[in-house]
Amino acid sequence: MARIVQKYGGSSVADASRLLAVRDRVLHTCQQGHHVVVVVSAMGKTTDGLLQLAGAVAGETPGAVGERDLDLLLATGEQVSASLLSLALQAAGQPAIALTGFQAGIETEPLHTRARILRVQTQRWLPYVRAGWAVIVTGFQGIADGEITTLGRGGSDTSAVAIAAAWEADLCEIYTDVPGIFTTDPRIVPQATLLPEITCDEMLELASQGAKVLHPRSVEIARNFGVKLCVRSSWTEDAGTVVLSPRLGSGDRQYIEIPRFVESVVLDGQQARFALLRVPDRPGIAAKIFATLATAGINVDLIVQSVQVQQGIHELAFTVAAVDYAPTLALMETLLLELDGALLLHDAHVAKVSIQGAGMVGRPGVAAQMFTTLAAAGINIQMISTSEIKVSCVIDAAAGTQALHLLAEKFAVATSPQQELRGDRPVSGVALDQNRARLAVRHVPDRPGIAAQILQALAQDHLSLDVIVQSQPVDAVGEIAFTVAAADLPRATQSLTMIAQKLGCGDVVQDHAIAKVSIVGAGMAHQPGVAARMFAALAESQINIEMIATSEIKVSCVVPQEHGATALRAVHQAFTLSGDRPVPIPGTL
Repeated sequence: MARIVQKYGGSSVADASRLLAVRDRVLHTCQQGHHVVVVVSAMGKTTDGLLQLAGAVAGETPGAVGERDLDLLLATGEQVSASLLSLALQAAGQPAIALTGFQAGIETEPLHTRARILRVQTQRWLPYVRAGWAVIVTGFQGIADGEITTLGRGGSDTSAVAIAAAWEADLCEIYTDVPGIFTTDPRIVPQATLLPEITCDEMLELASQGAKVLHPRSVEIARNFGVKLCVRSSWTEDAGTVVLSPRLGSGDRQYIEIPRFVESVVLDGQQARFALLRVPDRPGIAAKIFATLATAGINVDLIVQSVQVQQGIHELAFTVAAVDYAPTLALMETLLLELDGALLLHDAHVAKVSIQGAGMVGRPGVAAQMFTTLAAAGINIQMISTSEIKVSCVIDAAAGTQALHLLAEKFAVATSPQQELRGDRPVSGVALDQNRARLAVRHVPDRPGIAAQILQALAQDHLSLDVIVQSQPVDAVGEIAFTVAAADLPRATQSLTMIAQKLGCGDVVQDHAIAKVSIVGAGMAHQPGVAARMFAALAESQINIEMIATSEIKVSCVVPQEHGATALRAVHQAFTLSGDRPVPIPGTL
C-alpha cells in the first residue's frame, strides 16, 4: 500500500467528460489499496476567464484590482473542480471529501497572488486517508493569517509536490495533456523523444530554461525533499517520465518553499584558465576551438563568452584540468595562427569555487552574497558562470581554500568534495527560452567587490538574473553580462545604468532580440566534445553565438531571436535525440 499524490491540470478536468475520466483513474488507484490525495487545477481556462472578468469590472491599469480580493476570486476556480470530482467519486461508491487549501492546512507566507508555501498541516485530512477516503485538494491556493492566498504560476504543481513532501508520499504523479518529458518541445520538433526518466537536477535546468511541463518551483521542492515525481498523460495509460530525486535534500518541512538555497560549497583547486582575446565574431569559431580540444581528449569545464567587446570581435575564456594545461597551451598556440590576430592569455593554476543548491539563480541576491563574501576577503573573481543550481567563480589558486571556508561559513553549509557526475546520456534534453533579454556593462574595473556591488544593486530592485558571465579582464577592465526576463528589461537597464555610473564603469548595452538555447545532461561532465558538437551544429546552420555560459550539466548559448527555433532543431538533431516518428499528443499541448 503506497501513499500517492495525484495532480490533474486544467485540461485534464476541462469538462464533465474529462472529470469522469479522472474519477475513473482515481477510483482505480483507490481500489488497488493505495492511500490517495488528489490535487486539482481549475477547469480548462477558468482562471483566465476570471482574470478577464476582473479586468472588465475593475479596469486593466496596474493596481486597479486589489490583490487580496483577486486571490479570493481566483481561488473559486479550483473549488469548483475539487467539489465536482468529489461528488463524482461519491456517486461511484468511493468515499471522498473536497478541501480548500485552507481546509487542507496549506499555510503560506502573507503575500497575495504569488505566495510561497511554508508548511502543510496534514492532521486535518490524515484520518480520512487512513479510512480509505480519497482526499481532493484545491491546488494553487493556501492560507496566511486567515486570508486566502494564491501561489502564482505553477501553483497547482507546487501544491501537489508540497503535500507529497509533507506527507512523505511514495510517489507524486503529475497528470497533464502531454505523455511526459520530451527531449525538446514537440511543438517545434514533432519527432522529439519521450524520456523514460530524468534526474531532478536535469529537470530543474530544463524547467528554468523554458520547458513548461513542470514549473521550477515544484521541481525544487521535489529535489529538496527527495520526492519521486512522475509526469503522465491523463488521456492514456502510458508510464510517462519519472523524475528522480536520488537523495534527500536539505528541505525543512516547516519552511517547504523557503529552503536553504545553498546546500553546499565545492572547490576544485586544480584547474587551468585560458582566454582568447580579439577573436573574430563569426559562426564556427567556438566550434573549431573546442572541437580541437575534444579531438585531443581534453575535457573543458567552464566556458564563458560575453558580448562583443567591439564590433566584429569578442572574447572567449575556458578552464580545463590543471594536468591538461601543457597540451591545451600547445593546441591554442597553434590555433592562434588561424584566428586573425587573436591573443592568448593563460594561467596554469587557478581554482574554481562553487555554491550549489536548488533554484539559486532565480532568487535575487544569492549570487551577490557569494561575490560580496569573496570581495570582503580581497579575493578577486576572474571568471563567473552560472546555472539554475550552481554559481561558479574562478579565482587565484592560492585563495581557493580560504574562499571555500568563507563561503561555507557565510551560507552555514558543509563543504563538499568535487562531485563525480555520471549519466548514461551526454544530453538528455534541449530547451529554448525566447522570453529573455540581455544586458551588459562594459569597462568594469578589475578589483574585488565590483561584481558584488552590481549584482547587489539589482537584487535590491528584486530583479532575478539568469545567465551571468564575467569576461576575462584586459588592461584592468572587464565586462559583466547577464540575461533577465524580457518584461524586466526597462527596470533592469535603469538599475544597472545607475550602479554602473556610481562605480565608474563604462556604458550599458541591451538587446531584447535574443533567444537562449541550452543542452542539459548529467553525462556531459565526463565526455569531451559535447559543447563542441553544440557549437558545430549552430555553425553549420550559420547561427552566430553571442554569449556562452556553462556548468557541469548544462551549456547555454545566446543567439539572435530570429534563429531561436532553427537553433533548437539543429542542436536536437546534432545529438540524435529525435525518434523515427512523431509522438501523438492526446488533448492539447
